[in-house]
Amino acid sequence: MPAAFSEIKDAVLDRLKGLDDHLTYHNVNHTLDVLAQSIRIAGAEKLNSDEDVFLLKVAALYHDTGFLKTYRGHEKMSCEIFLEDADRFGFSQSQKELVQGMITATQVPQKPVGILQEIICDADLDYLAREDFYQSSDNLRKEFLHYHIVEDNDQWEDLQLKFFENHRYHTSTSKKQREPARQKHFAELLAHP
Repeated sequence: MPAAFSEIKDAVLDRLKGLDDHLTYHNVNHTLDVLAQSIRIAGAEKLNSDEDVFLLKVAALYHDTGFLKTYRGHEKMSCEIFLEDADRFGFSQSQKELVQGMITATQVPQKPVGILQEIICDADLDYLAREDFYQSSDNLRKEFLHYHIVEDNDQWEDLQLKFFENHRYHTSTSKKQREPARQKHFAELLAHP
């Protein structure tokens, strides 16, 4: 059995202190939010395997650790960082594969396979349908400008509209609880480009 979740969490959060200050969206707060939303959605989806919930929480912690080393392709690097720690924390081969699958599933465009991957994907983009959407979105805009993902605000607005157009929630919980607000935000963005 792997190490206690609290031990893993402390180690990952300590590591995340090394994130660049220009990561105004992909930071410790985002990681903790994805962890909290993963737990919330898993409960609503009645995920009753303790091991599955544990692995989901571990994947949520590690899913953006790759930003410590790279911006583009950070999911692959997040998997590598997880694997660096996995033996020390006592993960089995099958557990390693499940966690890596969840981390990789968060890559956009999302194509999750199975409930665990669906939950982490919905948790990762939960902000699209919340009251803090505009603040989170602005933090992501600043980050994208700094890292030259977009060159100006017009490019950002185009990218965000395309993203909304193509995004879908995967779990029945997020479809029910989040989709109406996501549609509202999309309509607002379309009305005020």
